[in-house]
Amino acid sequence: MYRRVQPAHVEGKNVARNSIWVDADACPKVIKEILFRAAERTGVTVTLVANRSLAIPRIPSLRVLQVGAGFDVADKVIADRAVAGDLVITADVPLAAEIIEKGGEALNPRGERYSRDTIRGVLTMRDFMDTMRASGNVGGGPPTLTQADRNAFAGQLDKWLARLPKT
Repeated sequence: MYRRVQPAHVEGKNVARNSIWVDADACPKVIKEILFRAAERTGVTVTLVANRSLAIPRIPSLRVLQVGAGFDVADKVIADRAVAGDLVITADVPLAAEIIEKGGEALNPRGERYSRDTIRGVLTMRDFMDTMRASGNVGGGPPTLTQADRNAFAGQLDKWLARLPKT
């Protein structure tokens, strides 16, 4: 059912209009599986961008774009190739802000949809928490992904998919 793929050769700035781009290195497996089912059900192009090889199911609209190693390399590729109307799945708030600025949409794996109205506040909180962690006042990572998070993600994804033009 799964295939290991070589890095994709993708021409131009984006794979297709109304695409989903996934910051795949840190995306939880259960969220990727939701995206795989959506690609199979709707035919929407889903491109997973990662700096390592990924195994994906044999679904024609799924793509893997393997990028070089390095800090934020995948984020830069996504920011460069995503266009207005695309959806980017990421927990990286600065990437989400860049996508929103371009007219795209951003959704984190917990189902939080970032918007022009909310992204500045989220960036401010992220910067504050980075400062707190650096000072030793806050430790640990994010909590475990819950069923409620998965449901929220699937619900937001379904809303975005419902707005796509029917082919």
